Amino acid sequence: MLSFILRRVLLALPALLGLVVATFILSRVIPGDAAATLAGDAATPAQIADIRARYGLDRPILEQAIIHVRQVLTGDLGNSIFTGRPVAEEIAQRLPATLELTFAALLLSTLLGVPLGLIAALDHNGPADHLVRLVSVAGLAIASFWLAIMLQMVFSMELDWLPLRGRIDVALGLPPRVTGFLLIDCLLAGDGRRLSSAMLHMLLPALTLSLPGLATIARFTRSGVLETLQKDFVLYARAAGYGRFRLAAIYVLRNAITVTVTQIGLLFGGLISGAVVVEAVFDWPGLGTYAVQAILAADYKALLAVTLVVGVVYAIVNVVVDVLQAVIDPRVSDGTR
Repeated sequence: MLSFILRRVLLALPALLGLVVATFILSRVIPGDAAATLAGDAATPAQIADIRARYGLDRPILEQAIIHVRQVLTGDLGNSIFTGRPVAEEIAQRLPATLELTFAALLLSTLLGVPLGLIAALDHNGPADHLVRLVSVAGLAIASFWLAIMLQMVFSMELDWLPLRGRIDVALGLPPRVTGFLLIDCLLAGDGRRLSSAMLHMLLPALTLSLPGLATIARFTRSGVLETLQKDFVLYARAAGYGRFRLAAIYVLRNAITVTVTQIGLLFGGLISGAVVVEAVFDWPGLGTYAVQAILAADYKALLAVTLVVGVVYAIVNVVVDVLQAVIDPRVSDGTR
């Protein structure tokens, strides 16, 4: 198993290096001049040139690329052109909020999507199957920003059941920062009021973000269960008198869930990218809002760092998913599948 994990980690490294180079190139070909934006509308050409020289933007593109890759390899993400603060500090401040929201959405997607897919497969072409398929299509078709606004209008503005924006009630304030994950910090502080407020604030954005993932997980679970139900060992277990739900829980789901686990790993990257829109609507102080601010300010240092961090997190999650696949199905790690 250890050699299997090492192989997966080594395979991720070239992809991360390619990501660093590709994002640097893209940051240079998109419209916008970071020096001019930072200098302001009233700046003179000399002032803009001075800022460009200060941040190395006047150097040849190849030299800039080499410097950037060398800095990344040494863990130096540079300073934000807009705020002047180290980008690593700003990302460390915001990353836990995005990860907490993403994990909550992924948990909702999995806890709802897997049972729905299983129920749909066991009721193939029945009412439950048609309903789940309808929900799946709707989940993939509905735009996240529209759903977020509708949920805000209904549950926050009309019914006044849930908070409209933010991560916690302003009157309560944040608990002492230990991990940066608000729910964990509230638990460590033993503060039930803050924990309750944080969970209520997270519910709407997590639900909004989870819907596309729920639809995808339900579809792949349904497909995997339907395929597994046709296997010989399932037919034998049926002949031995196993009930449908007992058979599904003991034999079918474990053999059908491998593809779903892969999709869960792929969904994680999609959820992080989708968090940009959701965080903007709900004023969630994570990487999404930070990326939007960086785009508006043409802060390419911050944009490159956000892209790299998301890529690293995505690579780590995919390694974890590969390990989980190997645990569920040992044939994955020994190369027989």
